[in-house]
Amino acid sequence: MLKGKVRAPEIDRPGLEWFNVERPLSLKDLEGKIVLLDFWTFCCINCIHVLPTLAILEEAFPEEVVVIGVHSPKFEAEKDSANLRQAIARYGITHPVIQDPEHVLWQQYAVRAWPTIVFLAPDGTVLGQTSGEPSRDKLLRFVADLLQQAAGADQLRPSLLALAPEPRPAGALSFPGKMRRIPGTALWALADSGHNQIALLDEDGEIVRRFGSGANGFDDGTAEDASFSAPQGLACGEAVIYVADTGNHALRRIDMDTGTVETLAGTGQRGMILGGLEDAAKTALASPWDLVLAGDAVYFANAGTHQLGVLDLSGSTIQPIAGSGAEDIADGPALEAALAQPSGLAISPDHGTLYFADSETSSIRAVGLREPRMVSTLVGAGLFEFGHVNGPFAEARLQHALGIDLLGDGSPIVADSYNGAIRVLDLAAGEVSDLDDGTYTCTDTLCIPAAEPAGVTVAEDGRIFLVDTNNHRVLVYHPENRTYRTWAA
Repeated sequence: MLKGKVRAPEIDRPGLEWFNVERPLSLKDLEGKIVLLDFWTFCCINCIHVLPTLAILEEAFPEEVVVIGVHSPKFEAEKDSANLRQAIARYGITHPVIQDPEHVLWQQYAVRAWPTIVFLAPDGTVLGQTSGEPSRDKLLRFVADLLQQAAGADQLRPSLLALAPEPRPAGALSFPGKMRRIPGTALWALADSGHNQIALLDEDGEIVRRFGSGANGFDDGTAEDASFSAPQGLACGEAVIYVADTGNHALRRIDMDTGTVETLAGTGQRGMILGGLEDAAKTALASPWDLVLAGDAVYFANAGTHQLGVLDLSGSTIQPIAGSGAEDIADGPALEAALAQPSGLAISPDHGTLYFADSETSSIRAVGLREPRMVSTLVGAGLFEFGHVNGPFAEARLQHALGIDLLGDGSPIVADSYNGAIRVLDLAAGEVSDLDDGTYTCTDTLCIPAAEPAGVTVAEDGRIFLVDTNNHRVLVYHPENRTYRTWAA
């Protein structure tokens, strides 16, 4: 008989908010099914990597298996249910999700790390748990074995669960990521992540062209036939756009003259820690999140392995330039340093320093691109050190920053995502401040706060563009008259 030794703690607890279902579910409601409790938090790249595997599992066993996400927030912003609702829509999660801001279920189930999956038997007892990213094939085989045992014991009661998934946005943009100017033109490239496309916009913020069919896929070809999966970062050269195709764990190139999309690096599968010099086409990457271009070098943030890498366009090779693969904040020799989900990149004008937003440590860091390569931290103190604090670098705090660019004087400007703010790091003074200190005026008819902005870019004329991800728009700031407005939506 398939059962564990311990009765599972009840999941229908007072005060916990549920999503994707019309009412909370109790363990009694789930009797006769194998239940997977997925303990996750939406900032966590490893948690995001698990979602496609869970979706395959749900599709394979729709009546016998139930996945329930237990959202156990790390950051303050993740405790806001409105932000969780957006994340559920962004990642296309259709199974039930519980918001557990005080980690009640986390503690009851003795969870210690994100992500963790707890397996429950059809009789409501605990079978066990596994932490980290499970192997897709092993997880499918394991669940299939559990189902076979349960069927042999006549424990299964198959039925479809009544679901009410969160709706996806219906506007021209959907959860956009980062935006960059295409050199020598009046065009901007924008990663329209929720639409699995790259959009071209003119100076008025109007979309003039799209690359990608809109389907979630991994196909090269024409602008209309090619497909992407939740692209986030971009780097632009003359008549070419390089794409961090995050969901496909790949780097792609768009030829603007022909509209052709081709894959430069990545296999479509989640890769492990980057090692030495490798053939780019055969190297599996892990959620590349941003790119910068410097001559024949495309530097990329390999968020899923907590590393920075470089693609050599002339030799079609890839190698790591910073990060050991450990998730932490530790400076020093570049390949020995510890990073934590780098998600935004900017390069100094002399191509000597690469600045990066290290999102899980809420930090802004830098790596020298000339030997000896060293990693240093400008702002940030640890995996659980975050906030919205201005002042000296040592005391300032950010909250899960995702985007970065440089102002004309070389100072980093940051999309401080979970604070919904633009922050400026004054390198000369060693201080952090908000770009908008309360003196900027919004000139929109309806003014709303920024929501998890993922990208920031500075135009040559000094305008500052903020990709306001959860509001599905781009804002433009005019420092000369201290105004801002919606530029594209």
